[in-house]
Amino acid sequence: MTRPPTAAQRRVIDAADPVTGRLRGTEAQLAALVTRGLAFRHPRPPHDHFLTPAGHRLREAPEPAPAVEAPAPAETGVFAARIGGEEATDAGPARLREVHSAWQGLLELRRMTNPGGDVDRPCGWERTHLVRAAALALEAAGHRPAAAEGGGYRVRATPQPEAVAVRESDQAALRACAATLEKAGWQVGEHTEPRTGARYVLASPRRI
Repeated sequence: MTRPPTAAQRRVIDAADPVTGRLRGTEAQLAALVTRGLAFRHPRPPHDHFLTPAGHRLREAPEPAPAVEAPAPAETGVFAARIGGEEATDAGPARLREVHSAWQGLLELRRMTNPGGDVDRPCGWERTHLVRAAALALEAAGHRPAAAEGGGYRVRATPQPEAVAVRESDQAALRACAATLEKAGWQVGEHTEPRTGARYVLASPRRI
């Protein structure tokens, strides 16, 4: 059985970019993660290291209670796509740059991990982070997330496997969200809530 990563290696994994999986650490730490199958070295300059799917799973899994040292503190300032319903926050130029950078990073992750370098359909990371992935596609395309109250999109998990629900009170805006997700490689369909009659979009990452 493969030995679990050391505490130092685990900190490197936990500090990976939440979207692209890009790693920062010493050459010895990164080489050890490659040997364990938790990271790979990009073949093109600047030869950065990124988490493999196994590394992403380990990063998302709860860390066992440590015998000596506590887990690293939760990261602060880490980018998170807005799923709608959050308290109103700054939507200025700095946020736009963050969103653009995160979306470009996700496209690069698609290129590196999808067969044939296909960037037109979602990758493994998106399938395990459905709500965040769909919200990033929407926010990167300029759609407005809902604040705690009022209009805007809201992305939520559903009981269906590999599917999210997107709600938007404005029907034209809802159809625009569906078009954006379809362009980003998601299968979309518009549905009606049986009890309320409200329309919503059900979206799943396309496989082919």
